[in-house]
Amino acid sequence: MKTNHDGQLPRFIDSESILEDILSRPSRESIDILSKIRGDILILGVGGKIGPSLAKLVRNAIEESGVKKRVFAVSRFSRAEVKDELANLGIVTIKCDLLEENSIDTIPEIPNVIYMVGMKFGTEENEPLTWATNAYIPGVVAQKFKHSRIVIFSTGNVYPLVPITSGGALESHPPEPIGEYAQSCLGRERVFEYFCRKFGTKALFMRLNYAIDLRYGVILDVALKVFHGIPIDLRMGYVNVIWQGDVNNAAILGLAHCTNPPKVLNVTGPETISVRWLAKRFGVLFGREPTFENSESETALLSNASEYHRLSRSPKVSLETMISWIAHWVQIGGPTLNKPTHFDIRDGRF
Repeated sequence: MKTNHDGQLPRFIDSESILEDILSRPSRESIDILSKIRGDILILGVGGKIGPSLAKLVRNAIEESGVKKRVFAVSRFSRAEVKDELANLGIVTIKCDLLEENSIDTIPEIPNVIYMVGMKFGTEENEPLTWATNAYIPGVVAQKFKHSRIVIFSTGNVYPLVPITSGGALESHPPEPIGEYAQSCLGRERVFEYFCRKFGTKALFMRLNYAIDLRYGVILDVALKVFHGIPIDLRMGYVNVIWQGDVNNAAILGLAHCTNPPKVLNVTGPETISVRWLAKRFGVLFGREPTFENSESETALLSNASEYHRLSRSPKVSLETMISWIAHWVQIGGPTLNKPTHFDIRDGRF
């Protein structure tokens, strides 16, 4: 599969097949990294929103690099069609519930691991499962793959709310997670860090917020409310976002920057985006006046990803492109995952 790496993107996206192609498009940087690192690639927790396109991107990058590597994809695969789709692309799929005793023994030791296992929504109804998923499984995985290089998907939710004029929390900002979900995510990092220090494992924590696809994400949440005339809560009045395809390439970038102790890397776009401004942009595009409730607070969940942007030379999908794509997607009735981000929640209760 020959892909386009020169940054040229379509004006609009009209189908999920085109969307999937763009999300799984490797950057030249990703191809170069995967051509140089030794060994196969394992993606744990591949069945979520980001995982399938990441697995395809890794497979495409390996194919273009000309090297011989295998891609392993592990998940409970509650959606059988995801497993079949990946398997048909030559990706080795393994159905596994890592909460089951000794289930990890079914997974071979792989030198390069991208860890995506996590639970967010439903935390308030099932806190024990959230903690087991986010803080227990990391210990099981860290011991199994102590000789591997591990990129661990984390979240900017481990930071406190910071002043909207601050530019966002840097990686050096002390974590102060709000709510049990965010606390369990810091637990994930701490458990991994303990075993990495014990075994000398090289790893990287990728603190992400917020990934954007046409079928989910903060921008879609705002667009749908404007389109349907639903009031927009402004209490969390500012956000960061990044295109999911760029997140996929960032995960590969992380494999090249794993260290011991683990490196922390904020991954998001360069802008601090006003939710009010974003809604008004969609109001113009849709010809509809947005409505609001409450007002902006002086703080928000914001990350400063200047280090990521310094390290990464791959092309980015701009904020304006995301807005244009999503406006068109909403207008043509494109399918969504029906998974609101709840970005406007300030008390950490998901």
